[in-house]
Amino acid sequence: MTPSDHPARTKRASAGESLFAFLKSLPFGERLVEGGLMALQAVAGASLAFGIGQALHTEQAFWAAITAIAVSQHSYIDTRKLSRDQFIGAMVGGLCGLAGATLGDGYFAAYAATVAAAIVICWIVNVGSAARLGGITATIMLLVPGIGPAWDRAILRLGEVTLGTVCALLVAWLMSVVEKRVFGAGDDGR
Repeated sequence: MTPSDHPARTKRASAGESLFAFLKSLPFGERLVEGGLMALQAVAGASLAFGIGQALHTEQAFWAAITAIAVSQHSYIDTRKLSRDQFIGAMVGGLCGLAGATLGDGYFAAYAATVAAAIVICWIVNVGSAARLGGITATIMLLVPGIGPAWDRAILRLGEVTLGTVCALLVAWLMSVVEKRVFGAGDDGR
């Protein structure tokens, strides 16, 4: 059985393809409204996360805004699932990045090993969906310049990612509540 023949992967792909096909089949006006709602949700979550990050004087509050945009999905449930993956990936990537920064002394081989370790660990703990996010976080830890010791950067990055996911979840939840009341739609009604 090839990896693309895996039943769970095929089911996810066909569900995603079905949603994408459905959204493409909507008339232009409805696509415009859906796009506008997604933009509102992403911008509101990112703005809230960035504003709080700035108020807390985090090193680089823009990571909270980027995270909020990255996890914003069409529904609250999907945002929650991706937020979980983002948090786990950030935790694993942050820990691996901390180890790589501490032990690797800036060598490229240490960077490559650190990113690979983050990806493999996510798969080992059975959260393969967080693997790419773990690799991204490890890359940020090792390649983006930061102020202070590696452990401080790891904690700040995890805090910024957590802030972004919490803000995205809050906005997604609020939008689902408003939609339910205004339009009578459920969480998958958007």
